[in-house]
Amino acid sequence: MAEGAETETFCDKNVGEKSSVDEQVEKELQKASERTGGEEEGPGPSSQVYTATSLSLKPDMESHLITQPLTLNWAFGINESLPVFSLLDEDRLAILYACSHVAVIYDHTSTSQHLLQGHCNPISCLCVSEDRRWIVTADKGHESLVIIWDSYTGIPVRTMFDCHPEGGVAAVALSMDSKHLATVGAGTVQRVCIWDWTNETDGPECQVDISPKLGCQKHILFNPTDSCQLLSNSSSHVLFYSWDKETIRYEAPEISKTLRTPVGCFSHSIFHVGGMQAFSCTLAGNMVVLDVLRSGTGQLRAVKPTKLIPLQRDGITVMTMSDSFIVTGDVNGHIKFYDENFKIISCLADFNLDPITSISTSKETPTSSGVADEEDCIVNTAPFVSRNLVLSTVSAAVVHVNAQSRTAQTLIKEHAEPLNAVACHPKHPVVAMGSHSGILKAWDYERKVTICSKIFHTDKQIHCITYDPQGFYLAVGFVSGVVKVLDPCTLEEEREGSFKYSHNCITHLAFSHDSSYLAAADTGKAVIVFHLCKEGNQYVWQYLGKHCSHYRPIQDLLFGVYLDSTKPRLLSLGMDRRLVEYDLQNSRKDELLILSSERVEQSAVPMCMAWYPPLTTEHFLLIASDLYKLKLLNVTTRMCRKTVLGPTYGSPVKKMLMLPPSKDGNPNSHYMAYITQDKVGVQILPLDGNPHKSSARICHSSGVSHLACSHDGRYIFTAGGGDRTVFSWEISRPALEAAAALGGKDLIPFYTLLEGGRDGELFEAIKDLFYYCQLHSQGIDSMETRQVSTRIPLSEVPYLIRALGFYPTEQELEDMQNEVKFSRYAETGKYVSDIDLEEFIKLYVNHRPAFGISKQELYKAFQVLGVPDEDGKPVITREELLELLQARGEHMTEEELAECFVTLLGFSVEEGHFEMQTSECKDSELLLESKLPPNITMDTFATDILRFPMSTHELPAEQEPLSSRASKVSFETV
Repeated sequence: MAEGAETETFCDKNVGEKSSVDEQVEKELQKASERTGGEEEGPGPSSQVYTATSLSLKPDMESHLITQPLTLNWAFGINESLPVFSLLDEDRLAILYACSHVAVIYDHTSTSQHLLQGHCNPISCLCVSEDRRWIVTADKGHESLVIIWDSYTGIPVRTMFDCHPEGGVAAVALSMDSKHLATVGAGTVQRVCIWDWTNETDGPECQVDISPKLGCQKHILFNPTDSCQLLSNSSSHVLFYSWDKETIRYEAPEISKTLRTPVGCFSHSIFHVGGMQAFSCTLAGNMVVLDVLRSGTGQLRAVKPTKLIPLQRDGITVMTMSDSFIVTGDVNGHIKFYDENFKIISCLADFNLDPITSISTSKETPTSSGVADEEDCIVNTAPFVSRNLVLSTVSAAVVHVNAQSRTAQTLIKEHAEPLNAVACHPKHPVVAMGSHSGILKAWDYERKVTICSKIFHTDKQIHCITYDPQGFYLAVGFVSGVVKVLDPCTLEEEREGSFKYSHNCITHLAFSHDSSYLAAADTGKAVIVFHLCKEGNQYVWQYLGKHCSHYRPIQDLLFGVYLDSTKPRLLSLGMDRRLVEYDLQNSRKDELLILSSERVEQSAVPMCMAWYPPLTTEHFLLIASDLYKLKLLNVTTRMCRKTVLGPTYGSPVKKMLMLPPSKDGNPNSHYMAYITQDKVGVQILPLDGNPHKSSARICHSSGVSHLACSHDGRYIFTAGGGDRTVFSWEISRPALEAAAALGGKDLIPFYTLLEGGRDGELFEAIKDLFYYCQLHSQGIDSMETRQVSTRIPLSEVPYLIRALGFYPTEQELEDMQNEVKFSRYAETGKYVSDIDLEEFIKLYVNHRPAFGISKQELYKAFQVLGVPDEDGKPVITREELLELLQARGEHMTEEELAECFVTLLGFSVEEGHFEMQTSECKDSELLLESKLPPNITMDTFATDILRFPMSTHELPAEQEPLSSRASKVSFETV
C-alpha cells in the first residue's frame, strides 16, 4: 500500500469488495501452511479468509476425520494474567483468551472452543484489532513467534519468527486500521518495533531501544486517531512514541517531578478517543492526565502532564474507553464509569468480584440501548453505557456484564493456582481436577458441563487425586499431608474419611484392584496405607501403617495382583533405584511390613513404572529411566528380561499408563500413553525400540505434571501444573498405526537409528565385526574347514559390543545376554544360545546410550570424585583413580586394569610391547605409574586416555567407532 493511502477497516468492507490490505493479507495465506502448519489458503474469492464472516466459527457437529495420533480436543483453564477479549456479543457470545501456549476462542452460546495452536512457548501477550477480525498472539522464550490469526476462520495468516531474539515479546498492539503492529521485546534492554504485517518484508519499519532505567514496559497502545503515535507504560514511567517510515523516537515525561507530588505505580494507560489527551491510572487510585502537544505540521512535539486527579480510594488495576465513557476496574472488583470530566456516572459493585485484570467492550451496540441523562444514571441507576462488558479477574474468572440489565453472568471460573491433580472416572465420561487454590471440580467431558465442585478452605492445596477402580471413591492428597476419601458424586467426605498421618506433601495415591486398600506416598519418602474395614453394616477407611522405605524421593506407587491369586500387591519405586514391595497380608495396625527391596538400576534413575499387558505368557513390570530406556522385569524373579529404547523427545518419560481398548482400533492391539517434561505421547505395544511406533506432541510448554486416560480409551488428559491448565487430547489409533507403517517393516526402522543408516560406515563395521566373531568363535588360527553360519554364540556378544565403541558394565552385559537367552524360554522351555545379525542390531541400538556419553557427564563425574586445583578444575590423582577402579562399583583386577590402560595408551599386543613393558617394570602398577600422569584432569582423561575427539564436546564415543583409538586395537584385546 502506498504511503498515506486511505485504509478501511476489514469489517466495513463488503464480501464482494477487496481492499489493498485484503490483497496483501491474502498473499500471506499461501505461506501460512509452511510457517505454522495451518490450513493452506489460496488468494481470490475461493479463500476461506476472503469469504468468511463473523459467524464462520460455528461448532462442527458432524464427525470429522482425525489425521493425527493426538489431537487437542478441549482446553480447561485460563491465563488470568493476560486480558480477555469480547469477539461477538449480539447473537452469540464469544470471547478470546490465552491458555498456556494455546489461544482459545470460546463460544459460550454453543459451548464450543476453537483452539489456535502454533506456539511452542507459553503465550505472553495477545491483542485483537478494533473490528475483532484479526488476533495477534506472541510468546517468550527460545524461537519465539508472533502469529496473526483470522478470527472468523481461526486460520493463521502471518507468522513472524524471532522478532525479538533477545527473549521474546512482552507486549503487542494493533493500529486502528489493523495495518501496523507494535511489539515490545522482553529482553533486558527492551526494543520497540513497528511492523507492516501485511507486507512481505521480514524486518520492522522502525525500532528503538528503551533504557532499562524506565522500567519494564508491559503495555503498549496506538493512538486511535493517529497510528504514528503510541504510548506504553511500566510501573514507574509512561512513554510516548512518534514514528515515521524509518525512525521512531520516544519521550518519558517526569510526571512526579512536573506535578510535584508522588503519583504511585502506574497500572494502565490509554488515549482519549480524540487522541489529544492520554490518561494513566495508578494502584493508588490516582489518574494522571497528559496533554499531547503537536507542532503546526501535526507531528508530536511534546507530552505534558497537566493534572493529577485522586479518582478513588481503591487502586485502579485496568482502564479502557467505551464510546465517550472511561471505564475502570479496581482491586476490590468494582467497575466504575466516568464521563469526560471524570465525574462518576455509575459503579457496579454488587458482583462480588476479585481484583479486575482486564475489561473488554463488545464490538456491537445493542439495538435497544440508549444513553440516559446523568441524573437518571445516578438516581435511578438506568443503563448509561451502550456496550456490554467482558471482565476477567485475578482468580481466573471471566464475567459478562449486560449494560442494559446491569447483570453479570460468569462465563468461566477456572483455577488460579498450580494444577497438578487430574483423574478420570473408571466408568463414566467424567474427569476430576484439583489445584493449589483448593478447588476440586468434576467435569463431564462429553457434554462440556461441570457436574459438581467443592472448595477446600482448611486443607487448601490439592496435589493429587485418584478414583478407585470401581468408581466408589475419590481420594484426594493435599500439600499439608492430609488424605481425604470423598464420594465421587457429591464430593462430600466419607465417614471417617479424613486422615492426617504425614506432615509432608502427598505426591502419589493408588487404590488396589478390589478397592480394599488405598496407598499414599509423600515427599518425606514414606508410604502410607489405609484399609477398608467393615464396622457394623458400613465400610469405613482405617489407617493401617506407614513406612519410610526409601532414602530418596518416591517416583511411583503401584498396586497389582499376585499371579494365580486375587490378593493385591503394592510396589513403590524411588530415586534411590530401589523397588520395594510391601507385605500387606501380614501387616498390622501401625506396622507396615516390607516384603522385599531390590536395586533395579546401576546408574540410571528410574522415573515411573506400570504393569505390562499380557502380550506373552510371561508377566512383566515396565520401568522407565532417565536414560531414555524402558525395561521389562519379570514380576516374580525381578530379572531384567528386555531393554528397549524409549521415546526420545527431548526429555525422558516421567509417567506412563496402559490404555484400555477402544472402538476405533484393533481390540487385540495394545497401546501406552506417556508424558515427558513438556510432551504427551502414545506408543504401540509390544515394545521393541522402533521409533516410528511412538508419537508425541507438545502439551504444556512450561512442563506437564500428570496424565489420566478416559474409561473408554478415547481421551488423554494432561495437567500442566504451573500453567493452571488441563488439556484433553483425542486419540486416533488408526492414525498412529498408519504413521508406524510408513516408517517401514522389519529392520528398516532400526537402520535409521544407526549413524549413516544402512549405507553408513557403522553398519559396514557391524557386518565386518559380526562375521569376524564367527571366525573368532571357531579359532583364529584354525586350519580346519570353516562352518559358515548367520549366527554367532552369545559369548561373542560382549566382544562385538565393545569393538563398536560401546562399553557396558558387567551387569548390563548380563542383561543383554539374558534377554536373548530367555527370549523363547516361556514358549519352548529352551534357552537361546546364539544370535543373528538382525537380532544383534536391535540389541545394540536398544542398549547403547540414547545420546552417547557427553563431556558434561565426564565433568560431573570428576566434580564428584576429584578435588579442585589452583585453577578450580577438578583433578583426580593417579593413585586415587587406580584405587577407585579397583575398589568401587564393578571393580577390576590389577591385571585387567593394566591391560585396559596399556591398550588405551596405544601399545599393541601383537608387537609385544605389553610383554616388554611388563618384564621391565616387573609390576603392572609400576607400569601404569610410568605411563599415567600424577594428576589427571577431565581433559587429560577424555583426550589422552579415552581418545575422545577434541573438537566435539557432545560427540559420544560409540558414534565414532572407527576414529577412536580404542576401537582400532585388536579384537582379542578389546
